Amino acid sequence: MNIFFLGAIALVAYIIQTLLGLKQIKNFNTVYGRMRRKGKVAIGRRPGKIASGTLLLFSVDAAGKIGEAEMMQGTSILARFKARPQFVGLDIHELNEEHPVLLKENKLTRQAALNAQKVYLEVEKGNYQERQPVSPAMNVGLQLSMLKQSIQTKFTKGSV
Repeated sequence: MNIFFLGAIALVAYIIQTLLGLKQIKNFNTVYGRMRRKGKVAIGRRPGKIASGTLLLFSVDAAGKIGEAEMMQGTSILARFKARPQFVGLDIHELNEEHPVLLKENKLTRQAALNAQKVYLEVEKGNYQERQPVSPAMNVGLQLSMLKQSIQTKFTKGSV
C-alpha cells in the first residue's frame, strides 16, 4: 500500500474530526448562550477518558429552581445536547444522591448533576476557584524536575 495514500486517508480523517469537533463546540455555545440569557447556568461535568463523557447544563433562576436542563453524553464528536425535562422545576439546592429523579438516571448523569450542584453552591457562596488540569507533558516535566532535585540532594549530602 502506498504511504501517500495512507497519509491522505489520515489527513482527511483529521479534517473531518476537526470540523465535527467545531460543530460540537458551536452546539455547546448555542445552548449555553440561550440558557445564559435566561439567568444563571450551572454546568456539571463528568469527563470520560475511555467511557462516555457527560456535560449537563441547568438554567437556574434566582430562587434556585431549574428552568431548563440539557445534556450531552457520549464518546464521539457526534454527541449533541438533548433536553432533560425531568430536571425542570427541581430546586438545585435539594439535589442529592438519594433524590428520586437522580435514582432513575444512569451513573454518569447522576455524577454530572451532583457536580453541577456542587459548583453552583460553591459559586453561590463565593468559594469557587477553577482548577486547571495538569497536562501529561507538564506532569512529566514536574516528575523529571523532582527526580533531578532528589538526585542533587543525594549527591550534596554524600559530599558533605
